[in-house]
Amino acid sequence: MSLDVSPALLEQAERGEVDEAEFVDCVRTSLPYAWEMISSLVAQLKVDGGEFADNQVPPPSERERGQLLRALASDAIRGALQRHFGVRLAFQNCHRVAVFPPEGSADPAYTRFTSVRAQLLNQSPELRDC
Repeated sequence: MSLDVSPALLEQAERGEVDEAEFVDCVRTSLPYAWEMISSLVAQLKVDGGEFADNQVPPPSERERGQLLRALASDAIRGALQRHFGVRLAFQNCHRVAVFPPEGSADPAYTRFTSVRAQLLNQSPELRDC
């Protein structure tokens, strides 16, 4: 599923002027599972504090997994979500999404989470085809 782009937003893009808030709303309505996961992780980070908040529960179906992949694999969508929520996003596999404070790559927790070592340690046979 791609984004469900309204005619008005498409017209903006054709003119070359896209309102990012409208783009973010398009992402919110088009990718509700990804939006809800990221929103809840942002809220968790704000409430609990700490270095980051992450999800370790696989999506309930391939549809939801696809939403996460689309949201986090697209530089435009990922960047807009990071700016909207004021966080840095990291993605380790088909479902392990984490939100970090906006300092991002200078943060040791972010560096550990996105390291080759962490990627290897997060593998399992159940996730091979996710």
